[in-house]
Formats: sequence, C-alpha cells, structure tokens
Amino acid sequence: QVQLVESGGGLVQAGGSLRLSCADSGRTVSRYNMGWFRQAPGKEREFVAAITWTGDRIYYADSVKGRFTISRDNAKNTVYLQMNSLKPEDTAVYYCAADGRWRLRVETGDYDYWGQGTQVTVSS
Repeated sequence: QVQLVESGGGLVQAGGSLRLSCADSGRTVSRYNMGWFRQAPGKEREFVAAITWTGDRIYYADSVKGRFTISRDNAKNTVYLQMNSLKPEDTAVYYCAADGRWRLRVETGDYDYWGQGTQVTVSS
C-alpha cells in the first residue's frame, strides 16, 4: 500500500531555495507515476509537476518552469521537488501524490494516493 510522507517545507526568503521530499513507507511507489501539487489559502489545489515511474517523461506547470525540478530515486522510494528562485506566490501547502495508471496526468482527480502535505512559506 502506498503511504506518502512529505518533508522539507519551511520558511524562506524570496529568491531562496527548498527541496521537498516525498517518501513512501509502503515501499511501492517506484512503479507509480508521481505528482506534486500545491494549495494556497482560499484557492483550489493546483498541479505543479509530475514524473513517470521510469523518469522518462516530466511535466511542469507554466508558473514553475525553469525554477522547479522534479526527480525521483526509485531505490529509495522517494520523489523530490527542488524549488529555486522562490516567490511569495509559491507560498502554499505542497502535496505529493501517486497514480498507478500508465499515462502521466496533471489533474488532482486522477491521483489515487496523497500525502498530508508540507507548508512552504516564501517571505518578500
């Protein structure tokens, strides 16, 4: 069973960097496509980035292209989100999610398993 736990969030100044991690204690996520999403106060949860289980295809939201990098280490059952050049508008709770289907997806409703989220706050 997939059990996702995010870590690495925190408070950072604008222009700074953070690296989020998403570990699967169930040790099965290596065969799942993985996504990162975020939800700011008063807003809907939105797509950030996604990666296939092989790592051969990656999607990014336009708002984070060139600043964020998604990667994975299947041997460690862990997915990462490197966030550089952070902006105050990146402030949100960040969630990782797993999807067991073949095609890489960007909609929240397409993901089967979710972590509890980690708070990222970017000060101006």
